Amino acid sequence: MRVTGVLRLMAVLFTLVTTWLFANAYFNHSGMKSISLRSWLDTGVKPTKAQLLQNKCGNTRSCPSHTFAFKVISGAANVVGPSMCFENVMLLSSVKNNVGRGLNIVLVNGTTGQLLKTAAFDMYSGDIKELLDFLKPINRGTLVLVASYDDPATKLNNEARTLFTELGSSYATKLGFRDNWIFVGGKGLKNKTPFEQYLRNDKETNKYDGWPEVLEMEGCIPKKLE
Repeated sequence: MRVTGVLRLMAVLFTLVTTWLFANAYFNHSGMKSISLRSWLDTGVKPTKAQLLQNKCGNTRSCPSHTFAFKVISGAANVVGPSMCFENVMLLSSVKNNVGRGLNIVLVNGTTGQLLKTAAFDMYSGDIKELLDFLKPINRGTLVLVASYDDPATKLNNEARTLFTELGSSYATKLGFRDNWIFVGGKGLKNKTPFEQYLRNDKETNKYDGWPEVLEMEGCIPKKLE
């Protein structure tokens, strides 16, 4: 088997496993149904290059019909804002003029995929109360997509970090000045989400002068079953 073939197979398996982990975390509480990993295995014909180009959000692989496709990209230093695509719709980007310094957050209905809210919170000179007031009323079953831009942590207090942890984050407690962070979680998760990336601001490894490199993440999120 060629090296490219092996890499493609590994990418598919990684996506399947992370989707399965998110499903377990998202649906593993009373009254919720879960989806079998086996039902996600694709035994059909290998897609053509043209089909790959048509994948939602420009992702490297298509998502099963019972999942949502997403792509989250963090901000680049303090120059280029983050972006979030969900089900082939750009919900947040510099072009849409709805991004800001700090933490950019999108809320989506976990059953229908409907956009609920977008917001940006300045974590350098803003008011942390605005972020807390945004996070506390989030309803169970809501998907939460987060992308950092410039500085995500100066004003972030323990209460806010705990709220993100309850949404499935493993890194909210570690966020520091100008760290990079992207995250997809949900209200009601029992376990940690597999959809999260974190990169520490380190002058020895930073790609930009004072900031780490851009983070990018894509995947398939299981729809919440009613």
